[in-house]
Amino acid sequence: MNFEFPFHELPAVMRGPRVERRRVLIGGSAFWGTMVESGPDQGRLRLDDGRLLDADAATYLPPVDPSKIIAVHISYSSRSHETRNRPRPTESPTYFTKPTTALNGHGGQILKPADCRYLNYEGEYAVVIGRTCRNVTPDEAWDHIEGFCPALDMGLQDFRDTDQGSMLRVKGADTLLPIGPGIVRGVNLFAQTLRTFVDGQVVQEAHIGEETIWSPHYVIADLARHITLLPGDVILMGTPCHSRSVDPGHVVECEITGLGRVGGTVVAIEAPRASALGVGHAPTDSPEVRRVALGFDERVPERFRQALQRARQGAATSVEGAPQ
Repeated sequence: MNFEFPFHELPAVMRGPRVERRRVLIGGSAFWGTMVESGPDQGRLRLDDGRLLDADAATYLPPVDPSKIIAVHISYSSRSHETRNRPRPTESPTYFTKPTTALNGHGGQILKPADCRYLNYEGEYAVVIGRTCRNVTPDEAWDHIEGFCPALDMGLQDFRDTDQGSMLRVKGADTLLPIGPGIVRGVNLFAQTLRTFVDGQVVQEAHIGEETIWSPHYVIADLARHITLLPGDVILMGTPCHSRSVDPGHVVECEITGLGRVGGTVVAIEAPRASALGVGHAPTDSPEVRRVALGFDERVPERFRQALQRARQGAATSVEGAPQ
């Protein structure tokens, strides 16, 4: 494992027992609950008021209420190899921010505007801050983590040309951050495997411990040199190779063993009304946009490309066979 500051024992946030907290919507109100890990009710959600719910049938809200969302650009060796053709992208991490309005709950709709061609998936894990954090060392940073969540850092790559520096519209549009279904403690993150699915086909896969370039404790210590991290704040820790575009109707999911599986369905919406009036920078299909949206197939495992082809063919067949 390639950690900037290796640890000699597992941090408390990753030592068992496993605890997962979820937030659900019932009758228009939000309720917190804890997943039952053993016994006859294993796999059900026990609300804080004592009620038991079928976890699969629940309507999920994002399990976070952050003041800010910060994302690492590249933190997996396979992603760096694909995009930069080297195992380490930069000497130290670089970041961008997402507005909190990008948050989306498990099972929600991921919106793709009609004037955008490239909506890319990026399966990731999110770090949730549990205690106010400022000016800490990497060793101290672990004690400020509440837990971890699966996440999908979706991106409208059509705005790469204008928002390359800020990533504001690329990664910040509404619904582009499905996260959850819960916050998990008590799982060794670095022994887990991340997989992204499109219509059930595995299109990304990475063993987190083997591919990590910068660990959460390094990233937190780096950010907290100058930015106070507050309880509920979210840090997205990057994606492995093979981020590609998906279309309306596709179901996209990120599963992290030990943490859970979050997903959403891509849904087509009309282009914004102001766009038709010439307001703002139009989405583009430039060489730079295609470089990121389409990636480098020669630098990723062939099985990912074939899996995405199967998902696209299945979606096309479903559309052709739909009743008129």
